[in-house]
Amino acid sequence: MLRFRRMRRLQKFAAVQASVYNHFNQERSLSSRPDFKLNRTAALAEWRGLGAA
Repeated sequence: MLRFRRMRRLQKFAAVQASVYNHFNQERSLSSRPDFKLNRTAALAEWRGLGAA
């Protein structure tokens, strides 16, 4: 975290990293199908929102 000189940059990075982590690292066996799809949809929506900004 010392590499980030501005808090805003750190927050942006954390938001993107969380979206990617949630999208690709689902413990599939521990969640039901509807929960998995809901989390995946939310992650994709956030990812697209960040890409459009």
